[in-house]
Amino acid sequence: MQSGKSFKEIVRHFTPNWFTMNMGTGILFLSLHESFPAAMPGQAWLTRGLWWFDMGLYVLFSGLLIARFAWFPDSLGRLLRHPVQSMFLGAIPMGLVPILDGWLLFGPQLIGPHAVVLAEALWWLDALLAALFGWLVPYFMFTRQAHLLERMTAVWLLPIVSAEVTAAAGGMLAPHLAPAAAEVVVVTSYVLWALSMPLALTIVVILFLRLVLHKLPHRDMAVSSWLVLGPMGTGALGLLLLGTAAPAAFAGSSLAALGPLARGVGLIGGLMLWGYGLWWWVMAWLLTLRYLREGLPFNMGWWGFTFPLGVYAASTLQLAHETGLTAFGIFGALLVIQLAGFWAVVTVRTFHGMWHGYLFNAPCLSGENALLGPGHKT
Repeated sequence: MQSGKSFKEIVRHFTPNWFTMNMGTGILFLSLHESFPAAMPGQAWLTRGLWWFDMGLYVLFSGLLIARFAWFPDSLGRLLRHPVQSMFLGAIPMGLVPILDGWLLFGPQLIGPHAVVLAEALWWLDALLAALFGWLVPYFMFTRQAHLLERMTAVWLLPIVSAEVTAAAGGMLAPHLAPAAAEVVVVTSYVLWALSMPLALTIVVILFLRLVLHKLPHRDMAVSSWLVLGPMGTGALGLLLLGTAAPAAFAGSSLAALGPLARGVGLIGGLMLWGYGLWWWVMAWLLTLRYLREGLPFNMGWWGFTFPLGVYAASTLQLAHETGLTAFGIFGALLVIQLAGFWAVVTVRTFHGMWHGYLFNAPCLSGENALLGPGHKT
C-alpha cells in the first residue's frame, strides 16, 4: 500500500468500523436477491458474487481484529473506553447476519441441507455476540466513558440495534427448521427484538432532543443521520418476518393460538415503525443536502449510508408482499436503487482509502478527537 505503514501498524490501527462494510455489502445482495421485484440480467451471478465477497471480507476483518488484540492486548481496553469506536462493536454481529442469510439462500445448492445447519449455528453465535455487546458497551458508557449530550450522535444505536437485526434473521431462519427448533428460534428472536427496540426508540428520543438543543453534529459525523433508519427498518422487518414464521413454528405447541396474533401484530407494528422511519428518511435527506454545502469528508462512517437504508428498503418490500399494495413495491424498488448507488460510491472511496492508507487510523490509539472516525479525509 502507498501509506508506508507496515502490516503490524495496519493491524494495530484496525477498528470494528470495517465490519460496517460487511453490513452494507450484505444488505445489498439480500435486497437484490430477495426483495427487488424485477429480475435483472446477471442478477443471480451478481448476488452470489457479492455474498462470496462479503464472506471473504468478514474472514479477513475477523483475522485482523483478533490479531490486533493478540499483538496489542491493551488496545481492547482502549477500544472499550472510547466513546465512539466502542459503538462499532455492534457491527460485528450485524455484519455476520447477511452472511448466514446467504447460506439459507445460496448454501443448499453448494452443500445441501448442511447449509441450514451452518446457518443455524451462525445465528446462535450471532445472537450471543449481539446480546453481549448490547450489554457490554452500555456498561462502559455508564462507568468508564466520557459523554456529553452535545456530542451525542446516532452511533449510540449500533450496539443496541444488533439484537433486533439478529431477531429479523431468526424470522428468516425459522421456516427452514423443524417445528421444535423453529419455535425456540422464534421465541428467542422476540426476546432479542425486545432487548433492542425499546432502548433504540429511547435513544432516538434523546437524539431528537440533542438536535433541537445543540443543532447538527460536526460534518465528520454527518452520515450518522441515516443510522436512525436502522432500528425502524429492522424493527419493522423483524416483526413482519417473525409474524410470518410464527404460525408454523408455534403449530402443535402450547403457543399455537398466538400464531395468527403474531402475524397481525407483525403487520400493524411493522406499518407503524415503517411510518416512523419514513419521517427519518426524509429528514436524513434534508440534513445530508445541507451538509453537502459544507463538504462531506470521507471516512468509514459513510457506510452508514447503506445498511440502515437497506433494511428500510427490505421492510418496505416485505410490506408490499404482505399488503399487496403496489405503492410499497415501487417505493421499495426506488430505495434499492438508491442503496446500490450509495454502495458503489462508498465502496470506491473505501478501496481508495485502503490503498492510500488513511483509513487505517484508530482514534482510540492516536488520541484524535472523539467526534472523528478513523481516517477522516476531506
